Amino acid sequence: MVTARQQLSALVRPGGAPLVPDMPTAESSRRAAVLILFGALDHVPSDRDATDTRVGRDLDVLLLARATTLRAHPGEVAFPGGRIDPGDADPTAAALREAQEETGLDPDGVEVLGTLDPVPLAFSRHLVTPVIGWWRSASPVRVVDEAESAAVFRAPVADLLDPAHRGVTVVRRGGQEWRGPAFTVDTVSGTHTVWGFTAMLLDAVFDRLAWTEPWDRQREVPLPVAR
Repeated sequence: MVTARQQLSALVRPGGAPLVPDMPTAESSRRAAVLILFGALDHVPSDRDATDTRVGRDLDVLLLARATTLRAHPGEVAFPGGRIDPGDADPTAAALREAQEETGLDPDGVEVLGTLDPVPLAFSRHLVTPVIGWWRSASPVRVVDEAESAAVFRAPVADLLDPAHRGVTVVRRGGQEWRGPAFTVDTVSGTHTVWGFTAMLLDAVFDRLAWTEPWDRQREVPLPVAR
């Protein structure tokens, strides 16, 4: 049977369709990269079986919660990552550097499976390259700088796929409405809501891999207060 790692490797093969199509691109967008790191390392696996048997209870993905004192996206859950600096050889190097700075992981323990096409974020003028990784060997992760991050955690994928942990967030401004996928994650530091760009990427990856389980797309998940 094809494993989760093999599925992720196939996801990044050249010539694939864009992960998130039809996204507008702002002029002079700044390049950035995020590390979407999967593996079977968590000491607290999910207590449920996913519908797809390739998603084991111990399969997880690395996430962090941004500090609530930050000016940009305070308190939001994100993948490790950031802007590509002049000294970075490529998006992969940038994603690994940022992940080490933010979570303390050892980049040598990460097997980079490949990159996906850059995803534009017009409102913040960024063009973000998702870097798909798999833990080759374990290394501890933690909050490195409390001014930047409030929590670092590995979220069981089976929990994220649980329909009870899924819904949509709704942003209403000026008579307009924006709806997007959302996930709730229970961790030792509390319950976190994954929404916005990070939830959009997770949702797209799960759909592309056919891991998604039927969920209520009308169920609204409250936006975090820190927003």
